[in-house]
Amino acid sequence: MPSFSVFLAQVTNAANAAVAGAPVDPATQPDRPLWSVFLIYGLLLATIYFVFFRPQIQAKKNQDEKIKTAKTGDKVVTSSGIHGIITNVKDSTVIVRVADNVKLEIEKSHIDKINRPESSDSEKEKSSTAKAS
Repeated sequence: MPSFSVFLAQVTNAANAAVAGAPVDPATQPDRPLWSVFLIYGLLLATIYFVFFRPQIQAKKNQDEKIKTAKTGDKVVTSSGIHGIITNVKDSTVIVRVADNVKLEIEKSHIDKINRPESSDSEKEKSSTAKAS
């Protein structure tokens, strides 16, 4: 009685022979056009750019814009984890109050998050919608 490994070898050989058909000579195969190679690599590079690099670039631009518009009264978190409220804005630094009578001068580039306090207009709208319902 033949074993399973012999049967598997016979099936594999038959499948290879059916797929292979007549042997193909590499010299008779037509060459792929050069433009198609450039197209494939171009699409690959474009995909990598739009999937990996573009989102990071946009996030960095948004963060830089947010930092440039920092103003007094904004709550900030620095890259070292210090929480505070901006009391003064200078060209490249901000003065952050972290506790009573404790102020730190921090580079704007080290601000990670800015939480702006809600304006009084939006609070009035919220209170008026709450009263209406």
